[in-house]
Amino acid sequence: MVIDPVEIAVLAAAAFAGSVIFGVTGFGAALVTVPLATHFVPLPFALALYVLVDLVNAFRIGFENPKNAVKSEWLRLAPAILVGTLAGLTLLVNLPRQAATLALGVFILAFALYSLLSHPTGRRVLSGRWAFLAGFTGGVTSTLFGAGGPPYAMYLSHRGLSKEQFRATMGFATLTSISLRTIAFLAIGFLLEVKVWLYAAAIIPAGLAGLWAAGHLFRRISREALMRAVSLMLLVSGTSLILRSLA
Repeated sequence: MVIDPVEIAVLAAAAFAGSVIFGVTGFGAALVTVPLATHFVPLPFALALYVLVDLVNAFRIGFENPKNAVKSEWLRLAPAILVGTLAGLTLLVNLPRQAATLALGVFILAFALYSLLSHPTGRRVLSGRWAFLAGFTGGVTSTLFGAGGPPYAMYLSHRGLSKEQFRATMGFATLTSISLRTIAFLAIGFLLEVKVWLYAAAIIPAGLAGLWAAGHLFRRISREALMRAVSLMLLVSGTSLILRSLA
């Protein structure tokens, strides 16, 4: 087992950047951390490593203001997240690495384009029946790519919630998704590698530092401006992964 300090430094920097985004928006860390990490480590290792970072961050954010969470929305999403996690786990153990990289790139690119082209004002309120599709899709993408947040965010942003309700409910949904993903990764052996835990111990502090920085950044930059910058970065990242998988 080789411990590479440069590799740890790069992965810690990704954890910091992802945690800043998660701290400001309530989701999206893995959309940054996993694509960056897969340029240095295999996708299964990246997924296992950052699920531990995400779990710590999710507990920190999820219970920050639980009274603001809309429990009825979480109760709609949670069963679908479980079903989606099981479906995603089946795909994960059977999907070839090149195909998984291509799928991740397409997913990242599609979300980046959606974010850049969508308009936050004038959105109609969706029916609660869309919760199953959002929860199921988020469970699948959470397990496959470590990124369940976008489907939950797309759904909850169309439910007429206040900013505080959105953030708190997203925190609950994300915590549920990440907890189930952690159990799934334990079941298939992703988290049984000692190197994963050693790397996680080294980079989790960087993730917590990112959450601290997010608190200060939140007061100085608009959420819309940050999401626009993140979307542009994801556009480049998704394109890079697609090109890599086709090379």
